[in-house]
Amino acid sequence: MIIVMKPGAPKSAVDKVEELIVTKGLEAHLSQGKEVTIIGVVGNKNKLLNENIELMPFVDKIVPVTESYKLTNKKFHPEPSRIKVGDVEIGPDTLTVMAGPCAVENEEQLMTIAREVKKAGAQFVRGGAYKPRTSPYSFQGLEEEGLKYMAKAGREFGLKTICEVISAEAIDAAVKYVDMIQIGARNMQNFQLLREAGQSGLPVLLKRGLAATIDEWLNAAEYIISAGNPNVVLCERGIRTFETSTRNTLDLSAVPVIKEKSHLPIIVDPSHATGVYSYVSPLAKAAVACGADGLMIEVHNDPAHALSDGPQSLTFENFDRLMADLQGYVKLAGRTL
Repeated sequence: MIIVMKPGAPKSAVDKVEELIVTKGLEAHLSQGKEVTIIGVVGNKNKLLNENIELMPFVDKIVPVTESYKLTNKKFHPEPSRIKVGDVEIGPDTLTVMAGPCAVENEEQLMTIAREVKKAGAQFVRGGAYKPRTSPYSFQGLEEEGLKYMAKAGREFGLKTICEVISAEAIDAAVKYVDMIQIGARNMQNFQLLREAGQSGLPVLLKRGLAATIDEWLNAAEYIISAGNPNVVLCERGIRTFETSTRNTLDLSAVPVIKEKSHLPIIVDPSHATGVYSYVSPLAKAAVACGADGLMIEVHNDPAHALSDGPQSLTFENFDRLMADLQGYVKLAGRTL
């Protein structure tokens, strides 16, 4: 349930409502907008049935929340969230670009790519140190060694760093080196991993599962936030359908749907969605037009010989061209890049 305070409600009135909620063994989550303060209640709302909260001073109304997700719900937090990763803000006023190889292969490769994506205007370098692959015989990543290369690239080129984690041990290692962690599509409903991510202290990028509904995706984000970490960014990366001309089917409708249902930022990964480098640019532009808060783009210095996902990776030349082309779309969307 949500308790909506009247405009101009003093702090003392808000505090009294919060105190009542807590004394009943429930959680109170405060969201202060420009005009209205909202208090979200998480827990068994039946404990408040006899409290007549609507009669308390400065309480305007009580709104039930029927969705199973609460903390990710826009009803709880009407203003769009702005997730800070160091000095980079992911949210409604900016377009954040995360670019880099699917897999960190060696130090020289990552440093070369980081230098070029920075030059083109990306704010993050992305790279996989832990690679959950369909085949057990495929390259599985350099693990902590790869994380060290990520940290070095971030320091040298002034980029924020993001890497996928696949276990509690991987999280323990990642927090020492990177600025943000990613939960991949295959682990979207690995609930123990989501809880661990919620306790990591780092912002989390949560990718949509291969066949997940949007409500399932938001409930997965709820696990992270309920574990104590409100800094969650969602990533649409395509879902599995009957279509075989692309690796997955990019669901761009997820962007406006998320904007209506949740306050969390959402970025789009057209590389994994399509699996074909020539489709990445048009869908990246479409994602910005749909209202996405950012993009995740795979870039490689030698896609033909990449150890992972070469066919969907942009060359430096193609990435430069995309970043230049995006400027007009970003301006029309009222954002800055």
